[in-house]
Amino acid sequence: MHLYVHIPFCHHICPYCGFYKHTPSRLANQDFVEAVLSEAEKRLPDVSGRIETAFLGGGTPTLLSRSHLTRLCKGLTSLFDFSDCREWTIEANPATFDLKKAQLIRELGISRVSLGIQSFTPETLKTLDRDHTRENAIEAFKTLRTANFDQVSLDLMFSIPGQSLDQWREDLETAVSLSPDHISAYNLTYEEDTEFLKRHETGELDTDEDRDADQFYLALDYLEKNGYHHYEISNYARPGGESQHNRAYWFGADYLGLGPGAVTTLKGQRWKTLPDTAAYIKASAAGLDTRTHIEVLSDEDKRLEALALQLRTREGVPRSLIAAADPVETLAKQGLLIEKGGRLLLTRHGKALADPIAAALA
Repeated sequence: MHLYVHIPFCHHICPYCGFYKHTPSRLANQDFVEAVLSEAEKRLPDVSGRIETAFLGGGTPTLLSRSHLTRLCKGLTSLFDFSDCREWTIEANPATFDLKKAQLIRELGISRVSLGIQSFTPETLKTLDRDHTRENAIEAFKTLRTANFDQVSLDLMFSIPGQSLDQWREDLETAVSLSPDHISAYNLTYEEDTEFLKRHETGELDTDEDRDADQFYLALDYLEKNGYHHYEISNYARPGGESQHNRAYWFGADYLGLGPGAVTTLKGQRWKTLPDTAAYIKASAAGLDTRTHIEVLSDEDKRLEALALQLRTREGVPRSLIAAADPVETLAKQGLLIEKGGRLLLTRHGKALADPIAAALA
């Protein structure tokens, strides 16, 4: 079983982020932590087996105070069996922790940090409206190493309006110079209900397929040259540094999501938890069901999801998931796919077109 906990608090709302989040106001308190633990206890009958991986995401989980993080983590480990947990990740932003908090997080059993850098270059940071500098980001990474985190991942973004190929190269070079265990490199997308989407719709922010491709291939070539294996379209890792939690998602494992806005996929059902922190806390305190949008996944739903997610990985997708031979043959002739050991894998050229290829195979 895999566990995800959504902590929606951000002291600064990034204009491109589509996840459920908000400023802490008075909600980042003990009542929030107790609501998450109450939800966890309610879900215990649905959960079988030990926790294999856990992920505290957001939002910015490291915005929680040391006492609230302690209560949350100790509460989770008292409810669930973490004895075989092989990876416990927390997302963090550079401005939200110091050495004392980092050391506490490590002592609580969290083994991996996903550090949201996005960029090291001032111009790109300004476009993204990030509230840290290059120096803040580097110092935050060093703090995590000082706190004895052996697994640290850096999140970067590319194809941002105004971002040149040289600036993206500088981001990659700076990231590699720090020697993280994992690097996520995400192509900017315009998400619903974000300021960036509104600015894109007015023409202020552009899209550029050539820029997308040039920066994608620069990352692919540079990171692989420097020892980072491209194991999923947006993810690179040194041997042993792959995100085990994300791989569980990609290969269809059950997972339990806790916290406002979290998604669960469990025993053929999927649901979302109330995406409203105040309502979530109130409902949890009253013993009410916090689930919304409960659906039963059909076999076709599972097939299409497996196809789209596994195609993005280095293992590829089982040939048996593809209903017709015609699109496979066509894509292979175009040099976008190869078949190996009964699985379909994207070629180097195909990797930049993963989503349209998945749509063609569906």
